[in-house]
Amino acid sequence: MDPLQDRQLVLDDTTLRDGEQTAGVVFSIEEKKRIAQTLDEIGVGEIECGIPAMGKQEQASIRALVDLGLSARLMTWNRAIISDLQASLQTGVQAVDVSMSVSDLHIKHKLGKSREWVKEQLKVALGFAKQHDLYVSVGGEDASRGDLDFLVELLQIAEAEGADRFRFCDTLGILDPFSTYDKVKYLRERTSLDLEVHTHNDLGMATANAIAGIRAGARFVNTTVNGLGERAGNAALEEVVMALKHACDTDPQIDTSRLFELSRYVGQASQHPVPEWKAVVGEKVFSHESGLHADGVIKNPLNYEGFDPAEVGLKRYMVLGKHSGRRGLKQRLEQLQVDLHGVDVDALLTRVRNVSQTRKRAIDDRELLLLCRVA
Repeated sequence: MDPLQDRQLVLDDTTLRDGEQTAGVVFSIEEKKRIAQTLDEIGVGEIECGIPAMGKQEQASIRALVDLGLSARLMTWNRAIISDLQASLQTGVQAVDVSMSVSDLHIKHKLGKSREWVKEQLKVALGFAKQHDLYVSVGGEDASRGDLDFLVELLQIAEAEGADRFRFCDTLGILDPFSTYDKVKYLRERTSLDLEVHTHNDLGMATANAIAGIRAGARFVNTTVNGLGERAGNAALEEVVMALKHACDTDPQIDTSRLFELSRYVGQASQHPVPEWKAVVGEKVFSHESGLHADGVIKNPLNYEGFDPAEVGLKRYMVLGKHSGRRGLKQRLEQLQVDLHGVDVDALLTRVRNVSQTRKRAIDDRELLLLCRVA
């Protein structure tokens, strides 16, 4: 396997397509423009921005994004039919995903067709797209349940017809990282086409599977902000970026300091608020309460933090509650500019723990100051 450093990885963010397919999510044109602009500004290389075949309103929103003149390549999602591709051409985009079902289960029970029919559809759709000078990713829907040798046949057709890459889709999120790696590697060894991985989170492994696909040789990876997407969602942009940076020692060339800002905005626009404990961008993922952990972080943040919270636009926060220790309490008092002379820290700590346990939550600053006066 080629080292990650030898490949120029491209993040294709599909918040504006698969993310908006989250049940009940609708972005306005202005929200789409702000999301696209922010993705572009932080360095995302490609944005999947909609489905033109949905109609005039969707096409207008895509044209509005094209008119922004972003550095990121804009791509639309299409079925492997001419009318879909014609709708995409009307929006002004220059790149398309041509999606088709590739598992025998889908071919039989969804399409009611045959493998031969799928191969012919691929040839026709690709031929039309390339006649119009479109950049094409062939999207293999349900590829994770497809026969690998049939996928190789499709890859050979795609390559012969001028496709630019193949999207390996774990459409139902049923793979684990080991099987993802094996399947993508199998394809990587049998094609010169660039590969892309599109993972879903139905089993909670979308990010892990995305990283596994990259390690197996994929050069493109699909993400959504906050992991939005069909059912349980997709691989989260912020998780994939930080996993590449810290677990894979690979620089994804993304301005990570704005990840929290982007996450918060998408949470508001989608009306799906980001949980406080959300990996990477949750407001409380750098909060420490346990006395042992708080003491360790105060001594050296690297003791209990894998990366500096400032990397993603967050701050460290010491929580006072049932499990707090003297060191964390003293630091909070100092931050509040409380004169520690005459304060019995041990007695105050007992009060803090008791109140927290009674109220089943952490103690806020106002309550802490009141406890200081009582003490």
